[in-house]
Amino acid sequence: MSILSLIIKREYIARVRNKSFLIMTFLSPLILVGMILLISYLTQLNSEDKRTIVVVDESGQFETVFFNTDKTSYVNLSDQGLDAGKEVAKDDVYYGLIHISKNPETATNPVTFYGNETPSYDFIGDIEKRIEKRITDQNLVAQGINLTALETAKSTIDISIENFSGESSSKMSNWVKAGFGGAAGYLLMMFIIIYGNMVMRSVIEEKTNRIIEVIISSVKPFQLMLGKILGTTLAGITQFAIWVLVGGVLLVVLTAVFGVDPSAATSVNPAASQAQEIAQDPNMMIELLQEIQKLPLLQLVGGFFIYFIGGYFLYSSIYAAIGAAVDNETDTQQFMLPIIMPLMLAIYVGFFAVIDNPHGTVATVFSIIPLTSPIVMLMRIPFEVPLWQIILSITLLIATFIFTVWFGSKIYRVGILMYGKKPTYKDLIKWLKY
Repeated sequence: MSILSLIIKREYIARVRNKSFLIMTFLSPLILVGMILLISYLTQLNSEDKRTIVVVDESGQFETVFFNTDKTSYVNLSDQGLDAGKEVAKDDVYYGLIHISKNPETATNPVTFYGNETPSYDFIGDIEKRIEKRITDQNLVAQGINLTALETAKSTIDISIENFSGESSSKMSNWVKAGFGGAAGYLLMMFIIIYGNMVMRSVIEEKTNRIIEVIISSVKPFQLMLGKILGTTLAGITQFAIWVLVGGVLLVVLTAVFGVDPSAATSVNPAASQAQEIAQDPNMMIELLQEIQKLPLLQLVGGFFIYFIGGYFLYSSIYAAIGAAVDNETDTQQFMLPIIMPLMLAIYVGFFAVIDNPHGTVATVFSIIPLTSPIVMLMRIPFEVPLWQIILSITLLIATFIFTVWFGSKIYRVGILMYGKKPTYKDLIKWLKY
């Protein structure tokens, strides 16, 4: 067995046998599923609260605007006046009081909400829309406009999308592609941060325990560094696979046992609400499935593995070099900016530039630059990226990874045996010349 495979095996076994690794491998899914169920339960509990609101409409124009719903009911006390309405609304049974002045079109404060607590933004927005629509309709009628004719005259247009080869798509296509790309890019960023730190801590641990002095005598720094990256990667993939399996099973079982709907945890998210609407509409579900089938699945899966592995290896080599240069995790903070900044920039470009214009200059350039390409290109691939750009991006990524491992191994070679001194960027440059 080669030296590299021995290092990989040793690193993998050392990671998976670690007590903290084993505990977090099985405890993390339980904590995550527990949080999802707790948030879902609290959201459902909050949505079950029904509000009763007193209405005092001095203008007499908006009585039909305030109709009861599943979550809100209204009590009309317009005939009793504002003062009497306030006294009634002070009771804890009521959420508050809505007062509409006698002439809302000309009054300084046409509508006022009285309550013991500040109402939500959505609640106030809903009331404003109701009153605004009624006033607008009244103004239109006053100008001699027939509201029925106006509604009849309204028309909606659904633009069909088709490329020059005759393949059609829909507006939902961009949302599906953005969803796939965004999930892949965000997953890669989290994997880099979690398991890149694991590589760095592994190097620091061996350096602190002086084990490295024995190992380095018979192994080249390049082999040792590459072996630690590969071994930790395999351990990370193992842990991640267990998280997905155990977490999925726990979520299904506990949801059935406690009768909690996990989707309630994201009900406040507009995107999640839209997803629920799609799920309830058979036609939209069929359209969604058709758009998923049109995705370049082979290119997506292949690109995901290539950029996922390439991006992780690239950043792990940087993490390993940082671990070799310092004595403890506290000293790593000064070197973390060069790692975090490209990742944050890639996420920013991905969620803004790529979704807005996936083939624009900004998206194209950042999908080729090695430090940002793993995330940005993953987000671009669903939008049918030209093959030459993918080949160029992968080539640069692999070349940069090899260069970074070589570059990092030079720091690794010197820094791994340095103790008691907090290195600076000037020291790192000096070590590269050795």
